[in-house]
Amino acid sequence: MPVVHIPSLMRDLTDGKSRVEIEGKTLRQVIRNLEAQFPGTKNRLCDQEDRINPGISVFIDGSVSRQGLYAEVQETTEIHFLPAIGGG
Repeated sequence: MPVVHIPSLMRDLTDGKSRVEIEGKTLRQVIRNLEAQFPGTKNRLCDQEDRINPGISVFIDGSVSRQGLYAEVQETTEIHFLPAIGGG
């Protein structure tokens, strides 16, 4: 199953887990299954129009994904959600 690395700001939703295995063939399915197991995660990752929030970058197997929720994932895929860092 794909492994999702959970950002520290979302670990309150995953009982402190920093990584979880979640089923899915696309990023959309992974997020849907992540939401089913850990309610509230989809609201932090996606906007009202069901797109990845603009303040979050998605890395799939070490590369930035530009396919959004349509990105395909494999059994060995590692997914990282990285929130934007503010500052000046």
